[in-house]
Amino acid sequence: MHLRSSRRVRAAVGGVLALALALTGCTGSDSEFSYTPPKQVDAKLPDDVTGQLQAAVERAIVASGSSGAIVGVWVPWSGEWVTGVGTQGPDGAEVTTDMSFRIADVTRLMTCDVLYGMADDGTVELDTPVPKYVSGVADLSDITLLDLCNGTSGVGSSEAVVKPYWLNTPGREWAPLQLASFGLGTARTPAHTEYRESDAGYLMLGMALERVSGRSASELIAKYVTGPLELASTSLPPRESAAPSPSPALKGTFLPPAEGGGYDCAAPVDITKSSSSIGFTDSGVVSTITDLGRYAQAEARQALRAKNAEPARFGAPLPVSPGAPSWYQATGGGYLVGSMVGQHGWVPGYATAAYSDPATGFTVAVTLNGSSAGGAMAAYLAWELAAIASKAPAAEGQTAPEFGLPFTAEQYAQSIADAAICAPPAAE
Repeated sequence: MHLRSSRRVRAAVGGVLALALALTGCTGSDSEFSYTPPKQVDAKLPDDVTGQLQAAVERAIVASGSSGAIVGVWVPWSGEWVTGVGTQGPDGAEVTTDMSFRIADVTRLMTCDVLYGMADDGTVELDTPVPKYVSGVADLSDITLLDLCNGTSGVGSSEAVVKPYWLNTPGREWAPLQLASFGLGTARTPAHTEYRESDAGYLMLGMALERVSGRSASELIAKYVTGPLELASTSLPPRESAAPSPSPALKGTFLPPAEGGGYDCAAPVDITKSSSSIGFTDSGVVSTITDLGRYAQAEARQALRAKNAEPARFGAPLPVSPGAPSWYQATGGGYLVGSMVGQHGWVPGYATAAYSDPATGFTVAVTLNGSSAGGAMAAYLAWELAAIASKAPAAEGQTAPEFGLPFTAEQYAQSIADAAICAPPAAE
C-alpha cells in the first residue's frame, strides 16, 4: 500500500485540503486548497537496496534485544519496502505489516498538531501562559503553550523516576499531572532559548488542550489529525490496560536485569498490554506502519495547515544539545534531521521512529518490539535505513531529485553496534 491517501480537512483551516496521499480522492463542497505530494512509484525497491535494508534491521533487532520489527521505507522516485522482520518471540509467530504498535514520542507531533489546529481555528492562542489551563503550576507563569510544544519550557522529564513503575505495573492508570510532577520536580533549565527533552511538557500541553476545548485528548487527535488524514488505524486509546489495536498487535517486550549487570537477553518479558495513560499526549498513540508512514509524510510537509500559515511550525529550530551536529535540531514537537522532519522514542515494549523529507516525500518509519535499548536505537535504525534508501536509483522513466543526507549508513550502523545491549550469537 502506498503512502498516498486523501481526507477532508476541517473548514476552519480555510476550506477543504485535498491531500493526495492515496490512489482514491475525496473533495469537499467549500473552497479548496490542494496539496499534492510527490507521486510514489508503484514498485519494490531494487533487490540490492532491500538486501542492505534487511541486514540493517536484523542487526538492530539483535542489538536491541528485540525479536522483531516492522519497517516502511518509501522512496517516491524508486520504490518502497514495507515489511515485517523477525518473530513475535519464542513462539516464532511471524511479524506482519498489519500489526498495530505504540508509536511512542511520535505522539508529540500530533499533540502539537492539535495545538496549531486550535490556534488556526482561533480557539486558543499559542502564547497563552500554561497556568491559565493547567492547575497547580503557578511557577510556570512565564511559560506558554508554545513553549511546551517546542520543548523550550525548561521543565525536565519524568521518565527516569517512573520507568520502574511502568515496567512493573503497566496496567496502572496515571493522572497526567501526577505523571508530569516528577519532571516538574527537577531543576529547570533556561526557558525560551534552549531545547530540553521534556515528557512533562507534552503531558501538560495535552491537559491544557483538553481544558480549553472541553474535549478529551483522544477526541482532539481524532478531530485534528487522524480524521482529516484518514488514519483509520491510529488513535489515542482509552486509559484501561489493553494491547495496541486494531488487532493483531505486535507483541511488545522488555528485558529484565541480569545478574552481574546488563540485561538478560534470553528472558524477554511480555508487556504488550499496558495503560495508554503511561504516555497520554506525550507517547500514548497506537498505529500501524502504513498509517505511520502516511502521517510522517503529511506532517513533514505540514499538510494539516494552510499554505504559508504563520507562525511556521518548524521555522526556528534549536540545537538538540550543545554537542549535537548542526543538522540535528528540535522544535514543534519533533526533530529536524538534515532535511527530514520526524520524531522517535520508546514506551514499554516498543521503540519507534518516523521521519520524512518535506520536499521529496522520502519517508522512513520503523518500530522494534523491544524497548530496553531506548528510543535512540529506533532513531539510529531509521537514519541508517534512510541513508541506505536515499541512494536508491530512479525507477525506469523517473528522475532522482537532488536529495542527500548529512550522514552515512555506516555511521549509524556503528551507533547501533555501540549502543547494543545484546550481542549476536557466536559463530559456530
